[in-house]
Parts: sequence; C-alpha cells; structure tokens
Amino acid sequence: MRGGCNWVGVVWRGRGKKTRYSSYTPPKYPTVLGPNLPDVWIPSTKSQRPQSSASFPNGQAAAVIDGKSIAQDIKVRIAGEIRRTKAAIGKCPGLAVVLVGERRDSRTYINIKLRACEEVGIATQIAKLPENCTETELLDVVSDFNEDPSVHGIIVQLPLPQHLDEEKIMTVVSPEKDVDGFHPLNMGNLAMRGREPLFIPCAPKGCLELLLRFGVEIIGKKSVVIGRSKIVGLPISFLLQRHHATVCTVHPYTKKPEEIISQADIVVSDVGIPNMVRGNWLKPGAVVIDMGTNLVKDPSSRSGFCVTGDVCYKEAIKVVSAITPVPGGVGPVTIAMLLSNTLDSSKRAFGFS
Repeated sequence: MRGGCNWVGVVWRGRGKKTRYSSYTPPKYPTVLGPNLPDVWIPSTKSQRPQSSASFPNGQAAAVIDGKSIAQDIKVRIAGEIRRTKAAIGKCPGLAVVLVGERRDSRTYINIKLRACEEVGIATQIAKLPENCTETELLDVVSDFNEDPSVHGIIVQLPLPQHLDEEKIMTVVSPEKDVDGFHPLNMGNLAMRGREPLFIPCAPKGCLELLLRFGVEIIGKKSVVIGRSKIVGLPISFLLQRHHATVCTVHPYTKKPEEIISQADIVVSDVGIPNMVRGNWLKPGAVVIDMGTNLVKDPSSRSGFCVTGDVCYKEAIKVVSAITPVPGGVGPVTIAMLLSNTLDSSKRAFGFS
C-alpha cells in the first residue's frame, strides 16, 4: 500500500504470553484505494438520459482476464522483496493460520495458501483445533499469535463451527496482523474516505487489482455488486466508491435485479449460486468480475464435479467486453493479495521499506 497510514485505534492484545524468480518491476497503475478527488457537483444541462459509451461489437469474443498470469507477476515481485529484506536485515515475513475442525474445503484453501507462502519465502505456522474446541481455547491461540513477534499475519479460516462467535474471534485478532482485513477498525477505515486501513480484504483487493491492471475505467461508471457479504460484497462496494464509481448493491431482497444489473458498466458477483447471472442480464460491453466459486455435478469430470461461477460464462462471453473465468480469475489474485498483505505487515514491523 502506498502512502502513509492515517489509522488510529486500539491494538487488541491477548493473555500473556525454492522457487527462483527473476527481478520484476510492477507496472504503474492507480493505487487500490483510488484517487482522492473532491466532491464537486455539476448540474446536468441535458434533458434526456445520456447513452453509455460502453459498447462491444456483435460477434467479437470478450477478453478473458487471466488471473493466473497477474497473480504470478505479483508473486515474482513479492519474492524479490522478501529476498531483499532477508539480505538486508536477516528476517522474513511470518504467517500464522488457525484451522478449526476438519472441513474439506477449509483444508484445501489452507493448503493452497501454505504452498503460495512457501513459493515466495513466507514462513508459516498452523494451529489446528478440534471441531468441538471451546471459544476460550480458540481465543488463547489467537492471543498467542498476537504476541509472537515472528508472526506478522494471522488468518482464522472461515467459516467457524456454529458454537463459536465468529465476530468476537475476528475482533480479537490484532488489527496490525489482520491480513484478511476483517477487523472492524480496518473495515471501518476502508469505508471512510481520507483514511487508509492497515489491510484491505484479499478478495476485493484482488478484484481491484484485476480491474486496474486490465485498464478498466472506473471513475463515473455504473457498477453493480451482487451480494453484500463482509468478505467480498461490502468491501468491494467501498473500494469501487473510493474509485468514484456509482455503486449499487443487489441482494436477496432487491426487486427486479436483472433490470439493475443490465444497466451496469462493471458487474461484480459473489453470491454462491451457479450461473445465476444470465447473458441477457448483462449490458453489451460490460466488464464482469465473477467471484463466485461453486461446485456443480459434472458426470464428464473424473471427480464428478466441476467449478463454476455465479455468471453463466458461455452466455456472458458473447455479450461483455471482458470477463474473469472461474476457475483461474479472481482466485489466484486473492491468494497473491494475502501474500502482499503479509509482506506489508512484516515491513511495517521491521521498520523496513
């Protein structure tokens, strides 16, 4: 994250207690938090509604936004920074992961994150707790990681078992190590223009990285976010507003969602319903960021399942100007943002720039 940090708040404390990469220069593009422009209202003198400049010729295939290659570029930069830090001060970033229970999907996500950390040189620790652990036991583990100077980022893998208070657990994670960006102080500063959170949630941050690196114009564009979860929908709405888009949120109680979505220049979806957004819901020339990850039955697959997004890809690609595939779109960049947040946290702790 560029620039200084205006974050002010309380640090929550607990109880006591080789892949080789070549050098890489990241491309120049706007900061993820967006330009700090003043609000200047200019009354419209037009009597009729202007037509959007977004259009896409019929019959031409949409551009596919390749998250894998973008994520690899980001990891190359991170690996280089970690090597430079280690050579200068003999230290490297550390990430701690807390896993409760034996959910198969949670174990899979954790393994992907641990492998990515190993690729770039981030040291990892993992604390595994049983499904029936008490809230006190979990809080003690998080508090210990808060106090550990070798740990610069803490992830509590979600979802947690129902008997545990998820909000309480996330609030106990130190805001200075909250690399998931879910602490109320980080989320609150993200929502307030003029302030900077210590961390931006990884999936929304990855979404903005894709838009910026792909050169998508955001300022003044109509953007629709489908879903309002604290992990994706809410923070991506904040980020798009900070980039001066006109943002509308579609949720389960929205009436005629397809009419609202059809007006959007940028569509971001994360609702967990496979192929919910049809091609005829989308405006010609729109940019679609599909953040849904859904397992659906597929007899032709060896596993019997395939992964699909919230947007009907085969229909959308005939209408939109650019779209992220599922898998291979936002997912790899989300993992790269976790690595980036952990690196930023360690450099802040080391006082190293």
